[in-house]
Amino acid sequence: MEVILLKTMEPLGNRGDTVKVKPGYARNYLFPKKFAVLATGSNRRGFKEEEKVLTRRDIVDMRAAKDKAAKLAEVSVTITVQVGEEDKLYGSVTSIDIAKELGLQGFEIDKKQIMLGEPIKKVGVYNVALQLHREVGVPIKVWVVKE
Repeated sequence: MEVILLKTMEPLGNRGDTVKVKPGYARNYLFPKKFAVLATGSNRRGFKEEEKVLTRRDIVDMRAAKDKAAKLAEVSVTITVQVGEEDKLYGSVTSIDIAKELGLQGFEIDKKQIMLGEPIKKVGVYNVALQLHREVGVPIKVWVVKE
């Protein structure tokens, strides 16, 4: 049975590929989970149209992300925290704290777009990457200072 993959599946292929699978695998796994559709003429045309729409939308999103990245390139964030001995924070600075500070400066950034390897637990200056689009990223400076 031939199916069109709607998502990239490691053993089978990439999104949009037409692959042959056993009928039971398609009926019991791929179709119910919406990983694939039957490879008919109408489904092929529908998939191509959907790809065109997604490509156009992706281009618009990428342009908006590049514009936002240009504005964010000059931004730095200062977060004031309480500290204990040896300048260690009582808690930690997380992506939520950074997103709130960026929001106060007029930038709406989702916490998932802030790429922190691990929470910040000491006072200092940190370079934090923002991933605005899968192809657009920008670093910002985060200053963590004590009260």
